[in-house]
Amino acid sequence: MSRLFFFLLLLVAGFSQAHASEDPFAQKPDFLPVAKAFVFSSEDLPSGETRLQWKIADKYYLYQKRFKFDGLDAAHTPELPKGLEHSDEFFGATEVYRDNVALVIPAGASGQVKVSWQGCADAGLCYPPQSRTIDLGGMQSAAAQGQAQDQSLAATLQQRSLGWSLLLFFGLGLLLAFTPCSLPMLPILAGLVVGSGATAGRGFAVAGSYVISMALVYAGLGVLAALLGANLQALLQQPWLLGSFAALFVVLALPMFGFFELQLPAGLRDRLESAGRGRKGGSLLGAGILGALSGLLVGPCMTAPLAGALLYIAQSGNAVEGALVLFVMGLGIGMPLLLLVTVGSRFLPKPGAWMNLMKGLFGFLFLGTALLLVRPILDESLWVGLWGVLLVVLASSLWQQAQAFLRAKPLFRPLSLLAGLWGSLLLVGAAGGGTELWQPLQVYTATTVAGSTTNSVHDAFITLKDPASLDRELADAKAAGQWVMLDYYADWCVSCKVMEKQVFAKPQVMDALQGVRLLRLDVTADNVASRELLSRYQVPGPPSFVWIGPNGVERRGQRITGEVNAQTFLNNWNATRELL
Repeated sequence: MSRLFFFLLLLVAGFSQAHASEDPFAQKPDFLPVAKAFVFSSEDLPSGETRLQWKIADKYYLYQKRFKFDGLDAAHTPELPKGLEHSDEFFGATEVYRDNVALVIPAGASGQVKVSWQGCADAGLCYPPQSRTIDLGGMQSAAAQGQAQDQSLAATLQQRSLGWSLLLFFGLGLLLAFTPCSLPMLPILAGLVVGSGATAGRGFAVAGSYVISMALVYAGLGVLAALLGANLQALLQQPWLLGSFAALFVVLALPMFGFFELQLPAGLRDRLESAGRGRKGGSLLGAGILGALSGLLVGPCMTAPLAGALLYIAQSGNAVEGALVLFVMGLGIGMPLLLLVTVGSRFLPKPGAWMNLMKGLFGFLFLGTALLLVRPILDESLWVGLWGVLLVVLASSLWQQAQAFLRAKPLFRPLSLLAGLWGSLLLVGAAGGGTELWQPLQVYTATTVAGSTTNSVHDAFITLKDPASLDRELADAKAAGQWVMLDYYADWCVSCKVMEKQVFAKPQVMDALQGVRLLRLDVTADNVASRELLSRYQVPGPPSFVWIGPNGVERRGQRITGEVNAQTFLNNWNATRELL
């Protein structure tokens, strides 16, 4: 296994060298992220007023005339203080604010208000308009409608001690470890530790190196996403990237079946074997590299805990504490896997012929991981068909192993028949356009119903890909006094497709949404339009669902982040309607 890890090390080093070959003399201005250039905060005063404040970084400024307060009438609109005179290439002679600016919303205002602002840097960068929706009291106050999960977690980070926050997010990480997004890590870590024949102590060290590296990468990506406003989900879901790493896992699987052996050049191999003599069980460095790769590839899906941490970092600009809670949450995600492959390995028999069986099993697990990685870029029917092929091959292998290991025949024979039968059903279903792993023949028994349901769901949603189209639809809905649901969606978002099948395809859900304007915001592409759609309501990524009331103001406390089932979705919508 150590040879394999050094092979990965060389691969990563090649990527690093490719980036290092870019022009080292090219220099760009070092601009602050918008959340650090203009730090916004709001405070409810004892007088009933609401104080808004912006701390403005040195050599940055905010435009006076770019402040907007949607949801406030003229009597409660804050009075803007006089600014500094400024000659601007974008707006000509204007007034700006530097250092800090504070505004007060008079007492008596209620509901939610969307505060917008825009600023620039003296060095020549003008940021896109920013906005924040705040609760002011009355029937729409946070006390009346509560807070969304991401808001509640962000508030916890603001108000609680660091120790309490770390403990909370470690526990949330333990829960996230059992989500489908984290499961692909299991075959990688199991193949790393168990497949290398490591002792319990060595296995714990190797697995620990893997988990820590994965958590570090996860935390780093989260902080970058929060501070830069980048859609890193989209960046890491590029077809060429997913395809490349899926191919890598296929290459890693082939030696498990004895097709070839991955080896380094003889001179380097001899030196490494001499240095690692007596350290059976894999390389700590190789484990760390593989953990970093898995953190890039199979990090957790968008969930309320992740969104809450990103919201806290974006609002406070506290990257250090944000990185710590994300790192600890990553450790929580990796802990069950670490215990499974270390403590669980004690119950395995002593090394022997069964190790060859384990190698073959890990080979199939690596192939399964490759299929999970490429799911976002494959047609659903093709993906189901490939699982069918994999199960048929697995069935054949189990049947052959039953002949070689007579003691295992009572177990391997039934498993072989089951895998072969299910794989065949998947192939038959995929041939007819089936897209369900657990109901492969549904396409033949309910073609008309399934097809009409899918078409009705697509017809019910209006798909938008740019902010201008969203503005038009929101204006029309407000004029008509109509509720709006924004569905943030992407083709590479597996959870989005799951919800389309398991939530929006249910008649009771679509019946409950009668009269609601359903807008699907497609952020598949990583471009300016997608980033503006995400930043409009500070959405970290899909799937996310935003409710806009008939008055055009978001019901922020009812926002849904991440995948939920049909009953949870309906409960959320019923509670949202009662806020009127």
